[in-house]
Amino acid sequence: MTSPTSGRACGGAHQDFEKHAPRAAHGQTDLTALAPFLFLMMMRNVTSDGFVVEDPCNPGEFSLPGCVIAAPSYPANTPGVDQNYVFHWVRDAAITALEIAAAGLPGTPDGGGVEALNDYVAFASLCQDNATPTLGHACYTIRGKARPWSEQNDGPGIQSIALLEAFDQLSDTAKATALKVLGTNITYLLEVYRKPTTNLWEEHVAQSFFARAIHLRCLRQVSANTIGLAVPAGVGPAIAYLEQEIERHWNGTIYVSMLDPDGAPGTSSLPPSLGYDPNIDIVSAAIYGAIACDDTRLLATAGELRRLWSDPASDALYPINLADAEKGIGPLLGRYPGDIYDGDTAHPVRGGHPWPLCTANFAELYYRLARHVFETGAIPLDDRSRTFFKQVGVSDATPPADAAQALQDAGDRMMRAIVFHSNHYELSEQFDGTSGFEKSVRNLTWSYAAFLSALRAKQAFVRDAAGS
Repeated sequence: MTSPTSGRACGGAHQDFEKHAPRAAHGQTDLTALAPFLFLMMMRNVTSDGFVVEDPCNPGEFSLPGCVIAAPSYPANTPGVDQNYVFHWVRDAAITALEIAAAGLPGTPDGGGVEALNDYVAFASLCQDNATPTLGHACYTIRGKARPWSEQNDGPGIQSIALLEAFDQLSDTAKATALKVLGTNITYLLEVYRKPTTNLWEEHVAQSFFARAIHLRCLRQVSANTIGLAVPAGVGPAIAYLEQEIERHWNGTIYVSMLDPDGAPGTSSLPPSLGYDPNIDIVSAAIYGAIACDDTRLLATAGELRRLWSDPASDALYPINLADAEKGIGPLLGRYPGDIYDGDTAHPVRGGHPWPLCTANFAELYYRLARHVFETGAIPLDDRSRTFFKQVGVSDATPPADAAQALQDAGDRMMRAIVFHSNHYELSEQFDGTSGFEKSVRNLTWSYAAFLSALRAKQAFVRDAAGS
């Protein structure tokens, strides 16, 4: 989570480090059995009345319930990393809330809903009240105050998605608060959905494919809601506009991450020298947004991403993927080929490193597509998606049932690589692209949430296949 105003506070000098901890046995681990443990790991970063964290930059200042810190990592306790992640990012918190809502936690004895979700709603409302300069402000302190940061208008969209998904598990008081937050968010989104925004990786401002996919999913769910949320007249036209504009990101080969609003369709707002395309945020847009898993343009983009980081002939290859291939796991995936962020902005490394959350998002795409192929009996294989399917051994002659199994197996190999390179199942922000050891910010909340989300998609496919 880099930003032009990135805070390098609370001490900590640069030094190289790697954690050479014993690794999990990749061939023995039951992926599904990890879910309860990783859920608890994620919940360590979600505050409550009984669990608080202290602001490392302001000793004596403690978190309010419902704050979701991005990670308990800051320079003084993470050598070699100059980033402080003891803050509440709207996007990360919403992604975490989606996993809390999906976990089926028991409600309070008095029927007052799931306390963690009630707390999340209250903290979201506090941040919304404190948002400045716009409602799209992305980052807040553990007390819900706006931290100097960038404006990212996908935040209110994905927060609204989380509130809609969690609504039935809220107390009556939290439901009333959620409706207020939702109403304010939708009013804001209808004002900004046509405008450029800071993108998912907090590095550039333009028309973002990810943000548009989030807005589209959000507004579709708002349009279909049954919780008593008023649907403004502008929602329908906004949905039509976003559906049209997402099409413009296709350049004939891949979906472009950041679109030049004044250029021809498929024209990136960023120079090719930045290596920003293809970008994993296209895959993330299918996981968290409105992009269908069988969209062959999405699959073309995904296939090119995998090729870049796993093909021995590629200049962007992560060497660890060659070693992992011999073990029958992987590959690990990063953000985009020109990435330079590794947790230490003072010492950028061209090419970046793989991320657990990026790899888990890609694995989830495999699982979702496996379920789709199984349910429909059709493989979305055309000239666009041919490379994507060839990477997992699927051709025109492959029966749909076999293709679905091949897709699940491909997802499993990626998930097993994450487990293998974890530090006793703890997940950092990144893995070193050469050694495979964890690096950058430790115990990233989003890493756990992405892994859990992928496991849910895997379990959904397995249940469907077992019931056939």
